[in-house]
Amino acid sequence: MEQTPMTPRGEELLRSELQRLKTVERPRIVAAIAEARSHGDLSENAEYDAAKEEQGLCEARIKDIESKIASANVIDVTKLKHGNGKLKVIFGSTVTLLDVDTEKEITYKIVGEDEADIDNNLISYKTPIAKGLLGKCEEDEIEIKIPKGTICYEVVKVEYI
Repeated sequence: MEQTPMTPRGEELLRSELQRLKTVERPRIVAAIAEARSHGDLSENAEYDAAKEEQGLCEARIKDIESKIASANVIDVTKLKHGNGKLKVIFGSTVTLLDVDTEKEITYKIVGEDEADIDNNLISYKTPIAKGLLGKCEEDEIEIKIPKGTICYEVVKVEYI
């Protein structure tokens, strides 16, 4: 079974969503199906069809989350031991980059797929930028091919926070 890397926060978010789906959404959907059934003929009952479709989506998401949690490889970078040398960019690390062309700094945290949120600078380890950063150290310059072209960064700081 392939392991799914995630941060402790990512695991917590998945467990929270799973709990909500099982204790709030599932009972609500069952009640909606019962209500739709009480209206009579199911063959032309749009409410029933919509509730059954929602039930299928909810159950599929529950199975997906349970599978991810079962195969989770939770990586907490704050507990990793590191020497006095330069820190390497790894899953879970926070990286401050300098765009060589624009001289602008940006900070990303490399996280699992389910917790990625570009608006909050949380990028999935599967993105081109994260793949280009993994294994690099402070002061390294890298060129990363992205859909818009090639971008050149200097790694300013790597943190395990």
